[in-house]
Amino acid sequence: MYAIALHALIVTGLTLRVLLRNDLVPSSRLAWVMVITTLPVAGASAYFLFGEANLSRSASRRRALINAMLAQNPAMQESSQESSPALQESVDPVFHPAFRYAASINGFTTSSGNSAELMGDGQEARRRMLEDIDAATVSVNVLYYIWLEDATGQNMAQALIRAVRRGVQCRAMVDGLGSRPLIRSALWQAMKDAGVKTEIALPLNRPLLTLLTSRIDLRNHRKITVIDGRISYCGSQNCADPEFRVKADFAPWVDIMLRIQGPAVAQNQLLFASDWMVTHKEPLRAFALSPPAQPNGFPALIVGDGPTGRAGAKAQLFASLIGTARKTLTISTPYFVPNTTVTNAIQAAAYRGVRVTLIVPKRNDSWIVAAASRSFYQTILASGATIHEYAAGLLHAKTLTIDSSVTFLGSSNIDLRSFDLNYENDILLYDATTTRAVDSRQQDYLTESSEVTMEQVSRWSLPRRLWNNAIATIGPVL
Repeated sequence: MYAIALHALIVTGLTLRVLLRNDLVPSSRLAWVMVITTLPVAGASAYFLFGEANLSRSASRRRALINAMLAQNPAMQESSQESSPALQESVDPVFHPAFRYAASINGFTTSSGNSAELMGDGQEARRRMLEDIDAATVSVNVLYYIWLEDATGQNMAQALIRAVRRGVQCRAMVDGLGSRPLIRSALWQAMKDAGVKTEIALPLNRPLLTLLTSRIDLRNHRKITVIDGRISYCGSQNCADPEFRVKADFAPWVDIMLRIQGPAVAQNQLLFASDWMVTHKEPLRAFALSPPAQPNGFPALIVGDGPTGRAGAKAQLFASLIGTARKTLTISTPYFVPNTTVTNAIQAAAYRGVRVTLIVPKRNDSWIVAAASRSFYQTILASGATIHEYAAGLLHAKTLTIDSSVTFLGSSNIDLRSFDLNYENDILLYDATTTRAVDSRQQDYLTESSEVTMEQVSRWSLPRRLWNNAIATIGPVL
């Protein structure tokens, strides 16, 4: 009798809580109600652990104070205007709505005078990064979701140690889950002992408290490197070898990185500072924030978002960008689990005659994502878009290019984690030269890919279709 009453109380209470939440889309609300009613014990546990994307109250208050402080910086103050001068003077008006929406997410304005160099591959990106660190004279700030103790991880640590020894201020921050082995390693301790300032984003040292006050799977997925406040790297690459030995069966990891100079560097620096100051009470003036504009530079802005920001912002940004495409739209992402907003935007672009190309890995390191991704294939193919599966490793590059003019590139996947649960950083730029370079890299991906046709998808077996669609159905609660 008591068990039945407890069952009814759990189901009723959690169902009402889900139904009363205003931040859930109907699909997520329905998915949670289904899980809670059909599996009350497991569903209640899952909702307790993963149902609500909130930090603890103290952490949320700290972030709010930091964001208010950052808002006083000149890199953000122009964003309160309807349009920045760089946007009005240098960007095709067709793209203004998307750039203005991007600026609304965390207050960074579109600035002119930026330059970017596309790295040839992951090894070149790491080599150039180490060269820049070895030439640093003021500061080096790095933040990675994953930092492994492989050759890349060792080389980065030694470069920071060398920099500290010649008087450069170095800060290193890693995610508490993605870099958990490093945090407990002798290498991490060696950096500390040498004088590198170290911090852990969203630590897991008190898991019970985290479970009671937050979600254990809220993660800092950013990849930020800022050198002397004037050079930054932005892209998909973690601090790890392409062989990515923790998941070697899917190697090599294929990444993309831009080396950036100009005012956008200050925005990446501010993002780093916003994470750093959550746990380390350094003043904002300790961070170099005045990078020089580059001759003949292009307009760009950094986009940073996360679970403490505006709900739905990243998905709405993707939809806004996709909506500006007139001729071509090419997207690469390792994890493709879009919500309705983004799915509809992709379909609409294809239906209005845009040549839409989606590139995803053939073999994914997440079987859940692989199944959920393929549940979208038939709908997207029916709109006239093309889908290509990359076979030469795990395509980890997150890119979006539009009409050989606009590039959006960084750490964000087109999935529900990047939309709702991860802190991310990306760059949005308007430049034909850079976009053509990224377009060319996307074409390289296509040469290593096989096209998925509607005929192939139609031949999938009934069990396979059931599996893909069943996984996608619970996608909103994953």
